[in-house]
Amino acid sequence: MIVASAAALREVLPDGGVLLGLDPGTKTIGLALCDAGWRFASPAHTLVRRKFRDDKAAIAALVAARAVRGLVVGLPLNMDGSDSPRTQSARAMARNLADLALPILLWDERWTTVAAERAMIAQDMSRARRAERIDAHAAALILQGAIDAMTGAVI
Repeated sequence: MIVASAAALREVLPDGGVLLGLDPGTKTIGLALCDAGWRFASPAHTLVRRKFRDDKAAIAALVAARAVRGLVVGLPLNMDGSDSPRTQSARAMARNLADLALPILLWDERWTTVAAERAMIAQDMSRARRAERIDAHAAALILQGAIDAMTGAVI
């Protein structure tokens, strides 16, 4: 089930639970997890995309292993808020993950990759290490934004 807002996701998960954030790209999918109390999101790993069937199986395995209760999928809107081909791809991914029987929130991901890159540069992370981890860090920012909205945290 795809929910329309952070408030709607909070309503279907009143007891909280681990959430999985996804930053879908054309070549990789960044993954992040949050704690069951929705306080903080952490980068997990980056999944190299293959056939969607394989990607979905890897996501389903992580969902089962970590007892994930919901998904937050990054929605790459244009700067003016309009859809793009990448936005349509993210929406299709969410629809295709719906049979995991978890609530799914599409979350605006504008600027997350830039913010993740700046944070990693500030940590003096090498270019090679940043390239490996950028998508997972962006997924953590996407997920953190969603959980902050759900909990009313000051941003």
